[in-house]
Amino acid sequence: MRIVLTGGTGFIGSALRESLIEKGHEVVILTRRASRENQPGIRTRYRYWNPAEEGAWQKEVDGVDGVINLAGEPLVGKRWTRAQKQMLLESRTGSTQAIVRAIRNAKKKPLFLINASAVGYYGAHGDEKLTEENPHGKDFLGQLCQAWEAHALRAQDFGVRVVLIRIGIVLEKGGGALAKMRPPFNLGLGGPLGTGEQWMSWIHLADLIRLFHLAVEKKEIQGPVNGTAPNPVTMLEFAKTLGKVLHRPAVFPVPAFLLKILLGEMADVLLTGQRVIPKKAFSQGFTFQFPTLREAFLEILKK
Repeated sequence: MRIVLTGGTGFIGSALRESLIEKGHEVVILTRRASRENQPGIRTRYRYWNPAEEGAWQKEVDGVDGVINLAGEPLVGKRWTRAQKQMLLESRTGSTQAIVRAIRNAKKKPLFLINASAVGYYGAHGDEKLTEENPHGKDFLGQLCQAWEAHALRAQDFGVRVVLIRIGIVLEKGGGALAKMRPPFNLGLGGPLGTGEQWMSWIHLADLIRLFHLAVEKKEIQGPVNGTAPNPVTMLEFAKTLGKVLHRPAVFPVPAFLLKILLGEMADVLLTGQRVIPKKAFSQGFTFQFPTLREAFLEILKK
């Protein structure tokens, strides 16, 4: 297949790009880095794009087998000021709208659009188990994800199969949440955030990539798919498991009030969480290579 990929130079996108190439697919990376355009590679081409502008990149969508859209400003890392929240919203809805417009204008439509989303879609639900059937939350992140997905679903009007992968906390060496959490544990200063009672819906990067391939290959899959492992854990269990694998203590919690001072509204995302179950993946017979957190940590940290 020939697949257009946005966000193909990021933490998840880079791994997905390599796995698609390994399976024999041709990948066209849409990137804002003009210097990378047409950089030679094996089964890879780079095309400059700016979602806010018309451009030659739109022709790449015409006749392609499928599009995978991972573009968006990182949710975690910056304080959620009013300007940052607007950036988070526009970077997702804007890129998705641009992709759907290109699909609309294509003479030969792609067969599928796989669009990233996040488990923040559901909002805070305490200990309740959440599946793809639950509605979106009313908080900022829930409304952001709902708007993001709604724009992607418009591609269905043009006969395109749309899959929405609601991604949890992605674990792998060299990036994601683990890269931010591991340093204090290495120093013996690790611990949970807040009370530790909030749920963390996580997934090993390798399993997430396999879920994307499942969405590419199985025509019957459409709509939301929870990109999470089958065994979510509380923040306290997450910290204790990481500490045990690293042979470090996990007894230094980060107070909730401090997170709120440092991160503002974004702290609520870290202090609430969701208990998400990958019901649709199970219904498709998907088997997780790393179903438990300990298995995931052992594999990652031995590298």
